[in-house]
Amino acid sequence: MRIFFTGGGGKAGRHVVQHLVEEGHDVTNADLVPLGRPGVTDLAVDLTDLGETYSALAGLARSAELDGDHAPTYDAVVHFAAVPAILRTSDGKTYANNVLSTYNVLEAATRLGIRKIVFASSETTYGICFAQGERRPLYVPVDEDHPTVPEDSYAMSKVAGETTARSFQARTGADIYGLRINNVIEPHEYADKFPPFLRDAARRRRNIFAYIDARDLGQMVRRCLEVDGLGYQVFNVANADMSVAATTDEIRKRFYDGVEVRRELGRNETFYSIDKARELLGFAPEHSWREVLQDPGAA
Repeated sequence: MRIFFTGGGGKAGRHVVQHLVEEGHDVTNADLVPLGRPGVTDLAVDLTDLGETYSALAGLARSAELDGDHAPTYDAVVHFAAVPAILRTSDGKTYANNVLSTYNVLEAATRLGIRKIVFASSETTYGICFAQGERRPLYVPVDEDHPTVPEDSYAMSKVAGETTARSFQARTGADIYGLRINNVIEPHEYADKFPPFLRDAARRRRNIFAYIDARDLGQMVRRCLEVDGLGYQVFNVANADMSVAATTDEIRKRFYDGVEVRRELGRNETFYSIDKARELLGFAPEHSWREVLQDPGAA
């Protein structure tokens, strides 16, 4: 597939682009931050400018395409570009950038007839991650039907993006899939970041004790590109196990006492349900921090 990928220079994006290229896809990275990867074209595009977004999506990506009679079209758009969290800039700028860029990408892609769009939403939409003070889920495991009532500008922008995407799907009938991505972990971060998590599970409360390996996120995006006909969907994206050494039962008793438990959970199973992605897309996470670090509770 010829893929227009926004935000490929970011932490999550560069791993997803790498996976897609390895799978044989032709990727153009539209971003203000270049990826600089051989075989991937970097286009400097301000996605908050609708004209720039249209022009980039409709135009050539590389000089080799000059030999054709007309500009080739993109088969899919993957939209990851965003201010990636709160506290990176002002709240107003975070919200405005993320909402406007998502609208512009969806507007341009659907008007140009692109029938597959995958966009990055977030775990923060559930209102737990960036809340002022503690918020607990209404039930566990948290699935895609759980209410999304965030209080911060970043998560608000992601909820607005989901609403916008649903509206564009209703207008066009295209396949538009949103990914509620949990905390992205790069392979080298297991050794750097995880030992404190294993000693103190409370550090992971805001992430619902979950995480997603950047390589498995690449697999998730590929699955979305391969599976057609689902219309508008949102999917939780996480690894199958928790990001802490404590067992599921220990976490439930310590942090979720009184919270409804809707089904039996495995010993180390994530509270951030990925059942829908498994069922509809065949998503099968392959990586875990347990491959790198010893699980203190595994004896």
